[in-house]
Amino acid sequence: MTGRSVLTVAPRLVRVRDALRGLRLDALVVSHLPNIRYLTGFSGSAGLLVVTPGACTLLVDFRYATAARALLASQTDLADLLRVVVSVNSFDETLTGLLKQSPAKRIGVEGAHMSVNRFNKLSSSLAAAAPTPLRSPDACPALVPVDRVIEAGRMVKDADEVAAFRAAGRLIADVVPDVVALAQPGRREIEVAADIDQVIRRAGFERPAFETIVAGGPNSALPHARPTGRALREGDGVVLDFGGVYDGYCVDLTRTVQLGDAGQEFRRLFAAVSEAQRAAISAVRPGVQASAIDSAARRALGRYNLEEAFGHATGHGLGIEVHEDPRVGKPTNGLPDTTLEPGMIFTIEPGAYIEGVGGVRIEDDVLVTETGCDVLTAGRG
Repeated sequence: MTGRSVLTVAPRLVRVRDALRGLRLDALVVSHLPNIRYLTGFSGSAGLLVVTPGACTLLVDFRYATAARALLASQTDLADLLRVVVSVNSFDETLTGLLKQSPAKRIGVEGAHMSVNRFNKLSSSLAAAAPTPLRSPDACPALVPVDRVIEAGRMVKDADEVAAFRAAGRLIADVVPDVVALAQPGRREIEVAADIDQVIRRAGFERPAFETIVAGGPNSALPHARPTGRALREGDGVVLDFGGVYDGYCVDLTRTVQLGDAGQEFRRLFAAVSEAQRAAISAVRPGVQASAIDSAARRALGRYNLEEAFGHATGHGLGIEVHEDPRVGKPTNGLPDTTLEPGMIFTIEPGAYIEGVGGVRIEDDVLVTETGCDVLTAGRG
């Protein structure tokens, strides 16, 4: 229930704790499990983290009591920052009790990850602890939704995370020839996908990072097709989108193959997408906007009159989750456009999809360096 990144989580906790002052918060309740793992190294299926300027408390239930205590015992710096509380009742009852005992009045919660129902119940429980009469000078504790407090820090990987990604990138690249060889005429998409998942595990990954995509022939024109019972045929183009979780971190790779001759129009799609990916990778360097990477890919596709055939973003961040910040897409109202920094890791996956012809997507994972980028998944494939 713990990750190898225990050695580096203490500075992350300190950064979040120090950020509370700027947010004018007395406490922050972290409920999103990937964020809890990032801040503590704890990777159980349930838990809460309460961060205050003076203390950090990890709430777990009986199933994870031993693992959480072992986590503290394994790292002295973490033990100085974090305490473990084993919840006897529900997590929210234990959380409410802790907050009632504290002087916290403005309590941040992760707005993107807490349901309205849970927010209302917690607010009601805290209001029940409000001082009486109502004109008391002591304020009633209030929940304050906040956004991307932890996710913003997760965008730039530290040295341990980069090392994990480099290892994972080599592993996933090395299985590409084996994966491609599984796509043969007569085999059903769902059978190929199951075999790819086995290859991923045998290579040393904990599990697939997402549901593997195998989409042949007309199904390849569906950007997020799910494997079906359709048998692959001679002349199909086949999109193979797969990834793995290594040491808690996700890598993501796509290759498109032709079973025999998929036709002139399909070859045109493949040439255009290949050029678009090269253009996007060449544009990656510190200081540029993430949207500029997307624009580079679209300009290349535009030279083939295929920009309209590309309907998704050029890439997405990778980390503990397979989809993280930064978003590498068109500038969009309400979504941040990120300035690239060394240490950011994301996919570059342009595609072109035409009904009746098929689709092509080529995806690799890149690390922003001081001078440009490294393609982590180049390998042999």
